[in-house]
Amino acid sequence: QVQLVESGGGSVQAGGSLRLSCVVSGNTFSRASMAWFRQAPGKDREGVAAINTIGQTTYADSVKGRFTISKDNAKNSLYLQMNSLKPEDTAMYYCAARWFATVVPGPIREGTYYTWGQGTQVTVSS
Repeated sequence: QVQLVESGGGSVQAGGSLRLSCVVSGNTFSRASMAWFRQAPGKDREGVAAINTIGQTTYADSVKGRFTISKDNAKNSLYLQMNSLKPEDTAMYYCAARWFATVVPGPIREGTYYTWGQGTQVTVSS
């Protein structure tokens, strides 16, 4: 069974940076469209950034210019570089995958992705 394992979360002060990683088991990572979601306490899960099989990326307006999504097919890994962090970025961050589909750039919706990791906590203090 394919597994997604996130890491890299932690506590930082506002203005700081973190780099999240998501390692995917199996040998079909290059054929997966991937995304990062986050969920803050009491709020719905929201799409943060997505990257499809041909490297096209999409970002939520709230993180454009601050976050960068990337993937390394050789390492079966997805990344989220987060700069200029704000307290409102505090949330549990999840990576998600959709295999054998090139997701067209657009709104990042939960229902598009079928496999999820367990999450990594990001806390930004003011």
